[in-house]
Amino acid sequence: MPEARETAVYTHGHHESVLRSHTWRTTENSAAYLLGVLQPHMRILDIGCGPGTITADLAGLVPEGHVTGVDREPGILQRARAVAGERGLTNTDFAVGDVHALDFPDDTFCVVHAHQVLQHVGDPVRALREMLRVTRPGGYVAVRDSDYAAMTWYPLSPGLDRWLDLYRRVARANGGEPDAGRRLKSWALAAGCTDITATSGTWTFSTAGERSWWSGLWAERTEASAYADRAVEGGHATREQLREIAGAWRAWGEADDGWFSVLHGEILCRKEA
Repeated sequence: MPEARETAVYTHGHHESVLRSHTWRTTENSAAYLLGVLQPHMRILDIGCGPGTITADLAGLVPEGHVTGVDREPGILQRARAVAGERGLTNTDFAVGDVHALDFPDDTFCVVHAHQVLQHVGDPVRALREMLRVTRPGGYVAVRDSDYAAMTWYPLSPGLDRWLDLYRRVARANGGEPDAGRRLKSWALAAGCTDITATSGTWTFSTAGERSWWSGLWAERTEASAYADRAVEGGHATREQLREIAGAWRAWGEADDGWFSVLHGEILCRKEA
């Protein structure tokens, strides 16, 4: 196998506010584009599985198959195993791994899935080549990533404008590409994928509960997560500027007419048989 060589730093880290977002994710709200091709017998690899809620959902959809969750962070896999255990799943396993150099033989999995992963890696084309390599002929590479520059909200907020500019600068300084969603098809073509279905999907936050949840986790993330530390250490913002941006998030969350939409690019690539 090729030697792992991740060069990017994971921008968000694993602060509680980050995990609160990640554990909200399900196949319904984050992988609907994939569900139509799933079959009960399939063997699936879930890359960057994090706390494992999507992994567990996938396992429930392939009761005669198996799902392997992989993440670079060993500690987060404990959470994923716990989620699988709480649901009584017996068709999952988890391992530490790097998408740039997957420790699996060629043609192993029916589906290789990655949600919100390629925006954080140093070489997304190499990552997709590896994903394609371990996919069986006739199987699928499935990827979904947000696109920060395409996020939009109302009411207008100079503070959220500053947040978006700051986040994109920090993410790129860490070696990632925050506007990954629009690039997925291009990266897949460069990786050698030929049969590509490219779609898009959104998350929308508008009700009082949705606004409170979304604005609260971003306000906390802006002040207290690894992202905040990296913004300050990299000279991108001061602590006072981060507090002001967090305040803008809270103000948006309190607006009765508040609305926020997150655009995602999606690709479903079928490997030639």
